[in-house]
Amino acid sequence: MNQRRFQFGENWQAFLKQVDQERIQQACLSLRSILSLDPEADQPLAGRSFLDIGSGSGLFSLAALLLGAERVVSLDYDRDSVDCGVQLQTSLAAEQPQLAQRWQIMQGSVLDAEQMQSLGQFEIVYSWGVLHHTGDMAQAIKNAANCVNEGGTFSLAIYNDQGGASGRWLRIKRIYNRLPKMLRGGWVLGIASCYELKFAAARLAKGQNPLPFKDWAAKKRDRGMSAWHDWVDWVGGLPFEVAKPEEIIMPLHEQGFHLTFLQTQTAGWGCNEFTFAKRLQPSNPE
Repeated sequence: MNQRRFQFGENWQAFLKQVDQERIQQACLSLRSILSLDPEADQPLAGRSFLDIGSGSGLFSLAALLLGAERVVSLDYDRDSVDCGVQLQTSLAAEQPQLAQRWQIMQGSVLDAEQMQSLGQFEIVYSWGVLHHTGDMAQAIKNAANCVNEGGTFSLAIYNDQGGASGRWLRIKRIYNRLPKMLRGGWVLGIASCYELKFAAARLAKGQNPLPFKDWAAKKRDRGMSAWHDWVDWVGGLPFEVAKPEEIIMPLHEQGFHLTFLQTQTAGWGCNEFTFAKRLQPSNPE
């Protein structure tokens, strides 16, 4: 890999200190939404297997367990991210040991086709905001999709292609990763401040309160995330690839999937969210 790699796990370790019951609940709600789960069911994933590729903090693997998943496998390339999952699993084991036993956490790469094949197939494969950070997004998506069983679900989120703006973000990310560690926080603060001022001006132009606190609170309700740690991830995250929605949909359609959920950013930044169902193959006649 020619470009420097952002230490995602270090950022997740810092975020993990903020994980509380409210963030866990928001993660559960997010899974219910993107997977179109029964809102009335207490355990809508009961009896189903769940593969979390790029598990990061482990928060969504934990959410899948709490929603009833029979088996959860968390896979991450970054050792610090793997440790995050282990920390959450250890805390869970102290309160619900039988639930924790259904959770397997491992280090690995979605680009390692042999390792991915060894995992077997799952009823749900989930990878939110991860596969565009692998250095080979197309292959990563293909390998992840191969882990979905017939009739199963593949849910992923990929950075929206903003054209020239995406190129500018790539330059910002490269600068972050070339800076000494002691200067990186200042770079994030500077970039974030510029954009937060733009957002404030836009709110003021609409007659709204220009202060960002409402948006920051909304970030916690958005998948249980943290505004600051999202900024660090966004400013520093390398490798970095982007795609238009059709560039994700069409290859997966050819791989035997049909789209069941789509939420796009249109021309904006952030991730487009997709959920696909893998078509059942017709049985051979006797």
